[in-house]
Amino acid sequence: MWSSLGVVVVLLAAALEENVLRQWRRVQAEVAASDGPFSTGIRQIVGTTGGTVDRCTTCHIGMDPAERLIGLHRLARPHPPVPHDLGEFGCTVCHGGQGRATESADAHGDVPFWPEPLIPLRFVEAGCGTCHTQIGVPTLERLAQGQAVLERSDCLSCHRLDGRGGTIRPAGVGGMEGPDLSVIGRRGFASDWYQVHQRRARENKDPVWRDCIPDLSAEERQLLEEYLQTRVGTPNVVAGQALFHSLGCRGCHKVSGVGGTEGPDLTAIGLRDPARLDFTNVQGPHTLANWLSAHTRDPAKIVPGSKMPKLLLSDAQVESLTYYLLSLRSDPSNKLPEPIDRTLVERMQRRQFATDGETLFAAFCSGCHGPQGEGRRFPGHPPAPAVGNPDFLAVADDAFLLATIRDGRPGRRMPAFSEAEVGLHPEEIDSIVEYLRARSGVPSPQPLHSEQRWVSADTTRGQALFERWCAGCHGKDGSGPEAPALNHPNLLQTASDDFLVETIRRGRRGTNMEGFASPSLNHPVLSDQEIEAIVAYIRTWETAK
Repeated sequence: MWSSLGVVVVLLAAALEENVLRQWRRVQAEVAASDGPFSTGIRQIVGTTGGTVDRCTTCHIGMDPAERLIGLHRLARPHPPVPHDLGEFGCTVCHGGQGRATESADAHGDVPFWPEPLIPLRFVEAGCGTCHTQIGVPTLERLAQGQAVLERSDCLSCHRLDGRGGTIRPAGVGGMEGPDLSVIGRRGFASDWYQVHQRRARENKDPVWRDCIPDLSAEERQLLEEYLQTRVGTPNVVAGQALFHSLGCRGCHKVSGVGGTEGPDLTAIGLRDPARLDFTNVQGPHTLANWLSAHTRDPAKIVPGSKMPKLLLSDAQVESLTYYLLSLRSDPSNKLPEPIDRTLVERMQRRQFATDGETLFAAFCSGCHGPQGEGRRFPGHPPAPAVGNPDFLAVADDAFLLATIRDGRPGRRMPAFSEAEVGLHPEEIDSIVEYLRARSGVPSPQPLHSEQRWVSADTTRGQALFERWCAGCHGKDGSGPEAPALNHPNLLQTASDDFLVETIRRGRRGTNMEGFASPSLNHPVLSDQEIEAIVAYIRTWETAK
């Protein structure tokens, strides 16, 4: 009898739990009290495209495509306008989380052993990276320049963009006559848009039209078009990607097959399982977003022994980079159709970064060589040379620069940036060299001798001079603990005797390398014969190898 009674009690408790106390039932009752009655029960969306089964609308009633509520309760509000059909894609494709769950903690993925928790609301645009990618994003500076052209050209008087603009002018005319430009980069625009606008301004009798099209230079139009091409509905992701390029992160990290190998591949970093991360030195919640923020701020603190330098970023920069990193969610195993932007990048070799020399240098070189090519030194790492230094460019010809970028310095932090390694096309390497020349105003030097190798001098004397005046920075064996490694085979192969002799003679302004042809408090003036002897000794490392 008692056992039977116990069974009845258990069954009653289970029925009470299932039919009365379930969280989703309490949520639906609360929404119904605020917005009026609706059909209660578990709701689900079966994604016809990706095959997902999501029950999120069991609690987020207003986002059910079949429901129309007043929207007084926050869970009764409809989904903001998006270009995709919710019934086709579901919820978790974009937002993450556990779609089949009906308890909030389970559904949001805040439980052990669920690898893909809900993306935090403040990073909501990052979910677009599951399918999409951005194309042709420049540096943050060029992005800001393009935005400045748009704003001072009064474009926002007629157009809306990312929630701004479309203002109403006096007398109620001239406001919001043009299309919303928030996703113009996805839709595309005609190449003759500027000429069309000018023609309409000339032909239109409306004074607003006549006065609203300014004269733009070719450079201004290029900046504006570059900016508009990045307007694809994810402005925060684009801003983070532009910062990523501005800081030179691709010099060490690959994204979609292009980038350095010094650091980990970041192509799918936004899908990392938080349970597999070490949160020992991370304050706050154990989420991927928090770990990425902490690691971006101070890499060696979060990952002891990390080679990534501490960049002293502001809170806003850390937040922006975290936004972009969370958007890197490319997963070859997903069954979703590949949008055209992803196809262009992964199959047609379109670039996620702009391919002008300025952006290429910033994205691949500035992390080590500095934003202006001024050179950098981080604790625990050898210094990176000042490739933008006029004294360097005055002795390094284009062939030397191209070979150095293409072949790198194996064994040092400088990778080979060729297509086989980092993934740069030959014309992109050409653009970097052209940018360095244009920025400095220093043309490629003409050879002083007809032969690449013309020095013939006493190597024994050169060794004594090198050990006295050069080894302090370059190392006794030329390994370069405090300066470039002069014994590196790639340097010895590509550097002409003119380059080595003139470098010693001239030095490098703004660095510790003083010119030995000029008097100094730190060293005597070396004669041409003495400088040539040093070069002859440096060449012995090439034959020794």
